[in-house]
Amino acid sequence: MRLWRWILLLVIVAALAAFGWHWVAADPGYVLLRLHGWRVETTVVAAVLILLLAWALLTVLWRLLRWPFGAFSRRHRRLSQQRMGDGLIALIEGRHGDAERDLNRASRLDSLRAPALLASAEAASRRGEHGRALEALNQASQSAPQAARVLRARVLRREGKPAEALALLAPESDKGTLTPGGWRELALAALASGDVRRARAALDPLQKSGALGTRAYAALEAKVLIATINVAPDGAALNTLWSQLPKAQRRVPAVIDAYARRAAGFGLILPAMDEVESALRREWSPLLVETYGVLGGDDLEARLRRAESWLDGHPNDATLLLTLGRMCVRLKLWGKANQYLQRSLALVPSAGAWEALGDTFAGQGNPEQAQRCYRNALSLIRGDAVESLPQEQRADRLDTRPVAIEERNEHGVPRLRE
Repeated sequence: MRLWRWILLLVIVAALAAFGWHWVAADPGYVLLRLHGWRVETTVVAAVLILLLAWALLTVLWRLLRWPFGAFSRRHRRLSQQRMGDGLIALIEGRHGDAERDLNRASRLDSLRAPALLASAEAASRRGEHGRALEALNQASQSAPQAARVLRARVLRREGKPAEALALLAPESDKGTLTPGGWRELALAALASGDVRRARAALDPLQKSGALGTRAYAALEAKVLIATINVAPDGAALNTLWSQLPKAQRRVPAVIDAYARRAAGFGLILPAMDEVESALRREWSPLLVETYGVLGGDDLEARLRRAESWLDGHPNDATLLLTLGRMCVRLKLWGKANQYLQRSLALVPSAGAWEALGDTFAGQGNPEQAQRCYRNALSLIRGDAVESLPQEQRADRLDTRPVAIEERNEHGVPRLRE
């Protein structure tokens, strides 16, 4: 299709050229130029060609005259671009001193001044040179004021001055003109300074911008919501806040965990239990299983039976076994607690399971083994090796191997395990 277009264009150009030639040949025109006794006569076509040749000659001469000066300019531009690239690579590699030096040199080129100064400020901030970072940002603000403001807020937050960072971004946030990076910095600075209202206000525009990926936004949202829940002054305010949250936010496991623990702290055990149990019916969450076991209340035996019923579907969940063991310790069911906790340790060793097992031995009047378990809990936290339990203290008759669960697809056919 393109070939036919080119052929058609050439035919049209040839036709116009032929028509123009015949039109000019019929009357080529006449031009007379007289100057100080000089007399030049020619046709219009020749005069036009002479003017075009003179213009081309003057252009060539002008470029030849400018070439020495342009060579210096081109060399400066090439070196600045090379330093910009080297500086960015050094910044990514963590060579912040080299990055700052190269980027400052690259900023001498006007077209690279703003990005080079911003990157130089970031390099200085990562080195801990906050004064030099702010100085570079003062220069960058003349060319890129919004980017410099956001980066200045980040530097202030890193320096431990979140209130100043928040004050810097607050005027633009009130106008709704912050960039996506500005909204993120506003949320983080507000969290660090304890202003959860502003942190929550930054979530909506940040989500609409789409600047953060799904995981990054979900993590920031959960952090803001947890902080908001933790500052609720009483149970009534907490329930009001919880009822005002969108349904999607009230289904995040970390947020439910924060609400349940805060509600239990205010004595609202039943609402906390309802939220945790409803969430576990919708989707299994080891975090909420652990929360379920640490909440207070007088119905611990009923909750233990309910939690034990979950073993049918999750026999290899170490967190569920740890939760069951802790609940048995609180009920002084030492034998069951020992079995649950040793199976949990066999599946996934954890400091919490060793600590609860130490409580079990202490309740059975065995302080020596209790101390061994407590030492193992501390060793696991530090990353050191743990001591095995004596042979007589192990649940040898308890099979601690993972239980195979039959899985079926949507058609009811068992899945084959690799």
